Amino acid sequence: MTKIIVSGFSISLDGYGAGINQSLINPIGENGTGLHNWLRATQMFHKMIGKEGGLEGIDNDYAIQSMAECGAFIMGRNMFTPERGEWSDSEWRGWWGDNPPYHAPTFILTHYPRAPIEMEGGTTFYFISDGIISALEKAKALSNGKNVKIAGGVSTVRQYLQAGLVDELHLAISPVFLGSGEEMFNDINIPALGFVVAKRDITENATHIILRK
Repeated sequence: MTKIIVSGFSISLDGYGAGINQSLINPIGENGTGLHNWLRATQMFHKMIGKEGGLEGIDNDYAIQSMAECGAFIMGRNMFTPERGEWSDSEWRGWWGDNPPYHAPTFILTHYPRAPIEMEGGTTFYFISDGIISALEKAKALSNGKNVKIAGGVSTVRQYLQAGLVDELHLAISPVFLGSGEEMFNDINIPALGFVVAKRDITENATHIILRK
């Protein structure tokens, strides 16, 4: 059965999922790169970007699982591009090069329509301008019965949480403070949404928490 999941989502010790002032130089905002130190060290991530090496172990297991059994992805426009407003850069095709790591239909939430973009490796970016429910329905329809992953960023995850549409979350709490940025759980009552801690693991680079209903 298709589940709606958030997995491999990194937050800081003070609850931020991204820093301020996202840009081409700082795609996760100022000081945001430290959120993903746990992921970048893994064998899975090295393989994904075509490099040798990387660490095995708990972080690597969670990294692999964060992309497993995902038949479609949903993300906010800010995760796809630093551009704001009307689409003006027709050459921009995401941060990930010609072969993004998704290898499945990937739906971008936006206020500005745009034609789909077919990439190498099975990823097609679809631009959805009529809301989160429409994006979810379309993602489910093309997921082949696999999970739909809400990939981010913070605003997108929060919208799906607030709508009660997320079945499971895997949070990787990184041992860093951002001080400011996009807060993950501000005004969101996780217990009231029915979530409980189902699993946790601690490594040098992250505390992994699985929340399930």
